[in-house]
Amino acid sequence: MARRLFSFVGGNHGSWKVIRMDTVIGEGLPKVDALGIIEGMLTAPSNGHSWVLRGVTSYARYVHSDERQHLQQLQASLDRPQATCAALIPIKKSAAWWELPQDVRRAIFEEQSHHTAIGIGYMPAIARRLHHGYDLGEPFDFLTWFEYAPEDAPAFERLTQALRAAEEWRYVEREIDIRLIKY
Repeated sequence: MARRLFSFVGGNHGSWKVIRMDTVIGEGLPKVDALGIIEGMLTAPSNGHSWVLRGVTSYARYVHSDERQHLQQLQASLDRPQATCAALIPIKKSAAWWELPQDVRRAIFEEQSHHTAIGIGYMPAIARRLHHGYDLGEPFDFLTWFEYAPEDAPAFERLTQALRAAEEWRYVEREIDIRLIKY
């Protein structure tokens, strides 16, 4: 997958209407009415925008090749006409997480938390794309973007509950849950 930079812009206009913003843990973000997604770098909020979160798409860091292939087979594309609901969930992990060696993070992520297996259980109804912000020096390490149809909203709630109950979530120090609908 080619690396691509995305800017998520919160403000009073954008292609997605914000229906709810919940601070799960840590410091929140200013409330906004809408969210826009721009491919590329937006360095600062422009008129009518409150904040910009940036992340780059990259390779899957904690999966083995067979898991990656399975994910690719099941993953639905974004921008499906029926997927009029979305969630942007920015996450920041603790310094303790980043101090762990890669193989230990992998063990917590997969062998203990079963992160990929949990996510696969909700595919293809829920499409997702992960954006990395850690190496960019952004306030959030990950920007997780999900799209789904309205009838899959209960499944999305179960997915987020399962992931937050996993061992890996102990390392999360900041998380915002932003729910959206397509204008």
